Amino acid sequence: MNLSLRQCIGIFLVLALVMAGTRINHFGALPDASWAVFFVAGFYLRDSLRWAFPLLIVLGVFIDFLVINSMGLDFWGHYCMSPAYGFLLLAYAAMWFGGALLRRLHRDIGVRSLLLLAGVLVLATSVCFVISNGSYYQLSDEVTSPSLAGWIKNMGDWYLGYLRTTVAYVCVAVAAHVIGARWLHVLATTPGVSGNRG
Repeated sequence: MNLSLRQCIGIFLVLALVMAGTRINHFGALPDASWAVFFVAGFYLRDSLRWAFPLLIVLGVFIDFLVINSMGLDFWGHYCMSPAYGFLLLAYAAMWFGGALLRRLHRDIGVRSLLLLAGVLVLATSVCFVISNGSYYQLSDEVTSPSLAGWIKNMGDWYLGYLRTTVAYVCVAVAAHVIGARWLHVLATTPGVSGNRG
């Protein structure tokens, strides 16, 4: 799957809009899609890592800044802005490289690809969760007396929700990918549309 720069920019813009539209309220009717966005971006924009990944990071920070300031709160004084916030870079990198790994191993649309997707997605999301949740639990002032038992309980409270949200958004992306691939196949094999007369 070779994408032109124009296609990469189009995919990036769609993903940026999804992230902007859902990140404004992490626990709203539409939960935050950021983890899924980085995974899907890693799949489609693997070769555009140098510009796409940093731009998505900057967009995420900018959205957080706008949301926190719109609540009349100081950005750097907000409870989310602990030293753990910097670990989101590594957490999102785990999602990106999970998507990039899937792209490298992906051959066609079939049962094998779906099983591969499930395995890579769960692994990437789990690594992302351990980094983001673990760093927040250990470094945030919100946790007064961190302990291993407390962290394991905290992970148990939050892990499935984050996994479920990420899987749901990636399933939407998979459906769009399958529909798009079928549509492109029909266009390529329809006489008079693709120039194919045979």
